Amino acid sequence: MSGESCLHQRSLQVTPIVSVSPVSCPKTKTCSQRDAWGNKYVRLNVGGVLYYSTVQVLARQDSLLKSMFSGKMEVFTDKEGWILIDRCGKHFGSILCYLRDGNLTLPKSKQGIMELLAEAKYYQIQGLIDLCQHALQDNQQKALCVIPIITSPKEEERLLQGCTRPVVKLLYNRGNNKYSYTSNSDDNLLKNIELFEKLSLSYNGRVLFMKDVIGDEICCWSFYGQGRKLAEVCCTSIVYATEKKQTKQPMQKDELVVTNYQPITARGGGAIRKTGGEQK
Repeated sequence: MSGESCLHQRSLQVTPIVSVSPVSCPKTKTCSQRDAWGNKYVRLNVGGVLYYSTVQVLARQDSLLKSMFSGKMEVFTDKEGWILIDRCGKHFGSILCYLRDGNLTLPKSKQGIMELLAEAKYYQIQGLIDLCQHALQDNQQKALCVIPIITSPKEEERLLQGCTRPVVKLLYNRGNNKYSYTSNSDDNLLKNIELFEKLSLSYNGRVLFMKDVIGDEICCWSFYGQGRKLAEVCCTSIVYATEKKQTKQPMQKDELVVTNYQPITARGGGAIRKTGGEQK
């Protein structure tokens, strides 16, 4: 191999050399001696990203890095003495932080944690592998949408006063049977519940959705803004309409109407209004 080559292979030795100068360590053949390095900084080029660290930190845990700096593996350096590691350098800083402190604040995104996990597996750092895997498991178990169930008027008041977002509440209580059941009543009630669940999954980050199971109505939608009620739509007549007679509620002006259980977006931040429309 030519002496002018940008890469030349060096075999790490563990024989102590007393006359080594730690300052010029990366540029000498004796820079691979762990005893000579001690706590002095070494220079690392990880995928084009440059880092400084010490052998003491790099060899702190049983890992691939410890093998590299204890004579068990060969390392490569460039002509300027930078030790070359052929990996993406994006998360190597996090690797060093974990080796120094034994703990680490993980990336917020799932993608970032998965990328860090891949690097931890490559460097064989078991503690960091476990930390990333536990974080990914916690993210999988975390609920995407949480809907509070109102069990008392005080609880409802507390939620409304403490919320800065618009609020949509669905009251449904089949036990409040004020009318005779029909063959379509259960199906119509389920349509209201299905719409509520679809809206809550789509807009839970922007709107607070609540369920009420203690009210006096059978099926009723309520809409709140800035802590006060803006609109209410009672669907009892729709849910328990007779089979022959159809119920149609007139649409009022400036209301956001959901016809046939399909959401429609309105301008001006108005309240959501739901009407039943004719049943087919």
